[in-house]
This record gives sequence, C-alpha cells and structure tokens, in this order.
Amino acid sequence: MSEDGTWTDESDWELSDEGFDDDGEALAPPPVVAVVGRPNVGKSTLVNRILGRREAVVQDLPGVTRDRVSYDASWTGRRFVVQDTGGWEPDAKGLQQLVAEQASVAMQTADAVILVVDATVGATTGDEAAARILRRSGKPVFLAANKVDNEKGEADAAALWSLGLGEPHPISAMHGRGVADLLDEVVADLPAQSEVAQATGGPRRVALVGKPNVGKSSLLNRLAGAERSVVHDVAGTTVDPVDSLIELGGKTWRFVDTAGLRRRVGQASGHEFYASVRTHSAIDAAEVVVVLIDASEPLTEQDQRVLTMVIEAGRALVLAFNKWDLVDEDRRYLLDREIDRELAQLQWAPRVNISAKSGRAVQKLVPAMETSLASWDSRISTGQLNTWIKEVVAATPPPVRGGKQPRILFATQATARPPTFVLFTSGFLEAGYRRFLERRLRETFGFEGTPIRINVRVREKRKLKPR
Repeated sequence: MSEDGTWTDESDWELSDEGFDDDGEALAPPPVVAVVGRPNVGKSTLVNRILGRREAVVQDLPGVTRDRVSYDASWTGRRFVVQDTGGWEPDAKGLQQLVAEQASVAMQTADAVILVVDATVGATTGDEAAARILRRSGKPVFLAANKVDNEKGEADAAALWSLGLGEPHPISAMHGRGVADLLDEVVADLPAQSEVAQATGGPRRVALVGKPNVGKSSLLNRLAGAERSVVHDVAGTTVDPVDSLIELGGKTWRFVDTAGLRRRVGQASGHEFYASVRTHSAIDAAEVVVVLIDASEPLTEQDQRVLTMVIEAGRALVLAFNKWDLVDEDRRYLLDREIDRELAQLQWAPRVNISAKSGRAVQKLVPAMETSLASWDSRISTGQLNTWIKEVVAATPPPVRGGKQPRILFATQATARPPTFVLFTSGFLEAGYRRFLERRLRETFGFEGTPIRINVRVREKRKLKPR
C-alpha cells in the first residue's frame, strides 16, 4: 500500500494503445503464454528474446504479483501476453515441489505453456515434476531445450523426448537460435482470444490464505467435514499441489493449492520464503480469495502483506475474521477501531466473523464468496458507463492541472475479472480524483468484494493534415 493509502501508484494508470480499436473500444483479451522452468534455465532470457526481437510493448501490466510478471508481445502480427514466472532461487530441498507448483499455476492461468529445460544438464526431477503436471493440462505445451548453441548440442536436446511432452525445440535464448521456429509453432496453436480470461465453466476456484496459525487448515477441514462431501482430491505425485473439491451451498467449489499451504517445509532457512511463494501461487490460481485474520489478536503487518498480494493479483476478496469464539466485548471494540484505521481502503470487501473450531457462521462464507465473484465477473455497458461519467463530471469536474482542466472524452470497461476501466482524457487526472471516481463507481454499481482498476490514457490532439 502506498503512503497516500492507495493500493497502486500512478505509473499503473497509463495504458498503451495496445488492446483498443480506433474507436477506443476494448479488444478481446489476448491469449496468455506462460514460460516456466527451474531457476537458471534461461526463462527470463527467452522472455526478453521474444519481446526484443519484435520490439513489442515491454511495459509491465499493472496488478501483477512480484513472482509473476506479464508483458504484451506480438509475433507475425499476433498479439499475446507472455507470463514470466522467473525470480525464484530456493534451496535444493524444496526445488522439485516449487517447480511443480509453478507449472500447476501456469496450467490454470495460461492458454499455452513453454517449459524451458537446460539441454546441457538434461531432465532433472524438477523438470519431470513439471512435465507430469503439464501433460495432464489439456493445453498446448511446448518443450524448449535451451542452451543449444550449435548442431552438436542438438543431441542433448533429443534426449529430452523422455519428458513425454513431444518434440523438444532446440533453442539458444541467449543468441536467438531456433526461437523464431518455436514462436511460429506457439502462435499457430494459440486460441484467437484468451480462453482462460473468458472461462466460466467448472467449479469456482477458492484460496484460503493468511498468516501462519490463523486457522486455514481448520477451516478447510470444517468445510469438508461439515458437509461430508469432499468429492475427491485432485492429486498425482507427492510433489503435486492438492485441489480439494468440496460441495457447499448446493455447489461444488475447488479449494486450490490447500495442501501446499498446509504442507510443512521444515525449519529450513527458507521457511518464510516458501510460505510466501505458496501464498502467491494459491492467489494466482484462485478466482476468489478468503483471507483469514485472527480476530483475537491485533492486525499485523503480515495480514496487510497478504491483503496487498490479493489486491495486486486482482482477485475477488472475502475477509474472514476467525477465532471469533475468543473475542470478548473489549476486543470487539478494539478490533472495530483497528479495521477503521488499517483496513479503511477495504470497506468494499465482505466481512464474515467465524470460528473454524466451533463452526460458528462458516455457512455465511458461501453467500459472501458468491457476492464477491458476481462483482468480479460484472460488466457495465459502454453506453451506461459514459452516461454515468457525464453526470459525475458535470457535478464534480476534474481539478485543474497546469492551468488546464482535463476532460474525460470517453470511457469503456476493458475487462472484467477484475473490472478494469479505461478513461480517455485530454489531460492527466489527479490521484485524488481517480479515487473519487472509484468511490462513485462503487456507490452506483456496487462492486462489493472486487478490486476495481481505473486506467487513464491521455489522448494527444490529432494534427490536421495539410490539404
């Protein structure tokens, strides 16, 4: 959270011309290609090669977590998003598991996956764990055998047939060798628009997250046991994250990566790192996140960090204050003051006071999750949005900046999940005015339980062409 209490900074508000037609209407979301693999196999080098060769847009998309960075790219005229999952440097003990979790999240959040393997090292247990999950994904998977700098190295690449992902593509991300051929095949297999962004079928995906010992496992067991209907655990090997399918309120819900959050890594030096990675992975793979907070203790910086992860990832949100059976009248008074002071920016999130231990009010979680998801999925028509914005601006115009008053020329909702709005303006809008517009959007249209993004694009005046 920034110093002025907002969740994003002003640099996130600018949007490139990509993604809009000449009339400012949002185009369909482009397909997503995730690049996964062990540390130091050349993932980021490959991403840079994909972007640099075509001189594609290389700005970070707003709202992504620090462990998963997305870039707009294009190849032979096809737009797509490249998702770089780099940045992990775990010790060897947990590497196999983390690579598998990374592959699992990519499988759920991307339309196609490139698994990068170091051909000079050969297939490791981490590579095999990732390949095992990706084989089951039903999505196009491309095996990039990296660090093949000459014809001699192609024999090393051929050995990677053993991963069961089809033909290895020998490449050198560093020098560009073979990358064009790989991209030709990737682009040929991509859907016209992102099927992940549009997907609505299947059980909704829920993550239970929170600081250690807040009651995540107890709540999951309560939800599963109370209904006595864990449909089954979707699992493969011991390193796979486990998704639990649980029937609640007449619907089946998929609780993602819950075993990963429960699993103890031991007291190794990287314990907190692993917990952070798992929390990021669970949030990335979810549609709605239930953040558990210990109501019996003061709010902590860890609670704030988890909430920031959810907001940055753009997921629907429910606040569950657990251990309510330990809250007396004095604590209740203090908690209300803490919420007003420290969670003022989250007044839009549904709040449920529960006890996983006793089962108190856990049945209220389902309506709260449904409310948040409905808001997260919602769209406002362009006509309705522009009528609304004209009324708001007429009553409260944007503040003057540099002696000129910016005008809002046109507004559109670029995407849902989360609702993202783009304002085409004649000048930049101040931070306070953007927050004012978000408040008014919520007052008029609800959006309970979902972050809202408002991007501002300043339109340059078009010069008249000489006759």
